[in-house]
Amino acid sequence: MRKVLLIFSELTDGDVEWLSKAGERIHMESGATLVPLGARVDTIWFVLDGALSVHTAAGTQLAALGSGEIIGEMSLVDPAPTAVSVKVASDATLLKISDSTVRTKLAGDPAFAARFYRALCVFLASRLRSTTRRMGYGDGAGDEDAKDERTDDLLDNVHLAGARFDRMLKQLAG
Repeated sequence: MRKVLLIFSELTDGDVEWLSKAGERIHMESGATLVPLGARVDTIWFVLDGALSVHTAAGTQLAALGSGEIIGEMSLVDPAPTAVSVKVASDATLLKISDSTVRTKLAGDPAFAARFYRALCVFLASRLRSTTRRMGYGDGAGDEDAKDERTDDLLDNVHLAGARFDRMLKQLAG
């Protein structure tokens, strides 16, 4: 599932509109490095279109990212240097929002902060489950039940999340 659906399913239409207005639309050429290995990230990026790739220190590709993915969200929780690099695999358009802008909004709007941090928790839990399965930890018992529970919780809002992302794309294109 695209990260944006997990995040936007927890936010309101007004929250997503604020993100659209608070950010800056940027274009990056194929081959550029968005996040260098060992960097301290102070920006969140929403991938609007194009492709990015995540690489280990040894250069092994861990993931391919496309429209609807989010990069830099962990920096709001943990400002440690990155353990991976992110490169532009094909020309990409991104929405760039500085951590300081998001932190100011979080400090001044407790309701937004509660929704935003809940969204981060939902996303990070999903990522941890996926990584755990990929690494082969545990016996897999209960994975299907957990997947069904996530699906039931998210299905009510996932269509709204998709519509919110589509509106963001249209708003930023216009």
